[in-house]
Amino acid sequence: MRHYLHLNKCLPTLSALAFLALWQGLAAYLNSSTLPMPEVVAKVFWQACVSGQLPYHLGVTLLRLVVGFAVAMLLGCAIGIVLGRNKKLDAFFDNWLVMFLNIPALVTIILCYVWFGLIESAAILAVVVNKLPNVIVTIREGTRTLDQDLLEMARCYRFGKRKTLIHVIWPQLHPFVMGATRSGLALIWKIILVVELLGRSNGMGYQLHLFFQLFDVASILAYTIAFVGVIQLIELLVLKPLDKKALRWRR
Repeated sequence: MRHYLHLNKCLPTLSALAFLALWQGLAAYLNSSTLPMPEVVAKVFWQACVSGQLPYHLGVTLLRLVVGFAVAMLLGCAIGIVLGRNKKLDAFFDNWLVMFLNIPALVTIILCYVWFGLIESAAILAVVVNKLPNVIVTIREGTRTLDQDLLEMARCYRFGKRKTLIHVIWPQLHPFVMGATRSGLALIWKIILVVELLGRSNGMGYQLHLFFQLFDVASILAYTIAFVGVIQLIELLVLKPLDKKALRWRR
């Protein structure tokens, strides 16, 4: 049993080493500038960190991610709960959700820049508008599955709205909120990169656009690895502890 648990703990490390070995083998086989060796990318990564360029642009992108993500999640959760609890409003706005879900992100970004100009608020708005429908739909579906017996019990015991939300609704919606959060992080940073590429003069997307013009694949990979690493840290240090804390009531 102990051996099995130890093996499970080692699997992520073994997976990472296997990925690096595959990368190294392909790069050696191709011997092309289009796929540099891992050590070359590591050197570029270190130089970008020492120069301060990577931390600066990564910080700018992360700030946009935090603001856009927070606004989209707060609005999306509130609207999703309302639509899930009100069938008339849900029927009225259902076509709106379908429409916004199917509008390409690129179109929304371009329209925000055309209508409001190449300003920071337009960039954040484009991120929020692209993410918001996904959150609303996820939370709406979760709200529809709420246990009506528990809600009736809360009414019988005269729980207030706040107490009902915290002790009855939230525990049931938690898996849907975390699903929206994880899928949101995966989606929103990709949208931010396009936003920065089209209309910002800083951030990871802007830098990747410059590297593309210079055909600098090593820098593209270095910046990509940096951002993926940060997202992994958010998962390990924020999302998983929140999951563990929120699900303490389960056996």
